[in-house]
Amino acid sequence: MGEEQPAVFRKGSRSAPAGYFRWEAAGLAWLADAPGGAAVVEVLAVGDQHIDLAKLSFANPDPATAEAFGAALARTHDAGAPAFGSPPEGWVGDGFLGPATQLLPLRLSPDESWGSFYAEQRLLPMLATASDRGLFHRHDRVVFERVARRLHDGEFDDGSAPARIHGDLWSGNIAWTPSGAVLIDPAAHGGHRETDLAMLALFGCPHWDFVVGGYLTQHRLDAQWHERVALHQLHPLLVHAVLFGADYPHRALELARRYR
Repeated sequence: MGEEQPAVFRKGSRSAPAGYFRWEAAGLAWLADAPGGAAVVEVLAVGDQHIDLAKLSFANPDPATAEAFGAALARTHDAGAPAFGSPPEGWVGDGFLGPATQLLPLRLSPDESWGSFYAEQRLLPMLATASDRGLFHRHDRVVFERVARRLHDGEFDDGSAPARIHGDLWSGNIAWTPSGAVLIDPAAHGGHRETDLAMLALFGCPHWDFVVGGYLTQHRLDAQWHERVALHQLHPLLVHAVLFGADYPHRALELARRYR
């Protein structure tokens, strides 16, 4: 008898931009290639308008599962990347971020400095988009621009090497299964490891303290990392401001004022 084939979950969209599903597949493969890293959903096939993934079953996470995930996520990050802003292996050019119906461009241009990468490829482009949509007044934009200037000058660089990050790691992009946590829907690229952790903290993560505890068993973070969490949250908050409005512009501005 032949080997049983996994059940298939198909994601498809006729309106997705060219290459979108191949971008997702490249990111999943790159994350899955990290030795001892977090589990990643299996890609079964990919086409211009769809991607076929192994269908997952779900379970409620417990502290032990969360701790194991944190340790595995640290090993994924430790697998590294060529540079800040480098795309996943097998992909050339910019990527995408956001829901399939409202995709935003994700700039990917290798940079040796995290600060300049974050300022020039994350904060300032998203600030420009938000401003074009009338979400911020001029005096508000100045606050973000001051933060970007400090970033560009390297004031927040901590010497960390580029990490292999998921790039959109809110809790909805972790599938908690009976065998553990599985990563889905990445915007994978070379970035700062704290970006993934800050994203998890921003929108809530089951058993967060155990995730962090597991992470620290594999990779120690410096004593100031908690002080930078809100800095890493500025970009996802600006993205949510552009996509959903609501209170996100105000939340982003309040955080930016901490670092101006």
